Amino acid sequence: MMEQIAQFFVQIVNDWGYIGIFILMTLESTVFPIPSELVMIPAGYLAHQGELSPTLSVIAGTAGSLAGALINYIVSRRYGRSFLWNHGKKILVSRRRLAQMDYFFRRYGEVTTFLGRLIPVARHYISIPAGLAKMRLWRFMLFTTLGALVWMVVLTALGYFIGNNIAEIKQYTHIVGYIAIGAAIMVTLYYYLTKKRKVAKN
Repeated sequence: MMEQIAQFFVQIVNDWGYIGIFILMTLESTVFPIPSELVMIPAGYLAHQGELSPTLSVIAGTAGSLAGALINYIVSRRYGRSFLWNHGKKILVSRRRLAQMDYFFRRYGEVTTFLGRLIPVARHYISIPAGLAKMRLWRFMLFTTLGALVWMVVLTALGYFIGNNIAEIKQYTHIVGYIAIGAAIMVTLYYYLTKKRKVAKN
């Protein structure tokens, strides 16, 4: 099943090229359950085959991630908490998920917009609490772009060096996911402790 799904995305990326990468990553960054691994790793594989440019693939993936994140940000900022609380489930944003992301954002601040791009599942939702908190647009775009860029480079590199070996892709994707979560936790702790020291000095 995993192999068939992977081949399906390889075909889409192969047929549509950078536009396909952009569209799929835009959907992935909203609330559609499209794993970024099944888009960017095939893109990396096709880059290894000479069908795509790894640099342009990363740019297309990052731009798509930003576009999808902006959709979530604008909707949540414009329509607010009450709309998402009452109707979020219709667009795959449960009350529980909304509360979790909102708590995480308010506790650790804007840096979560960057960190959230590296964490599975959170990538789909982290833009929502940023919009609800009315985070400055330029800061939101900066943190989102940086986080997405890191993740796009990692996944594209995986596809480039591993190729279409589905078993290895699945194994290394899990490993990268754990590393990303660990790195996100370390950065969050560093940010939190630094911020706490500044407050104590003042």
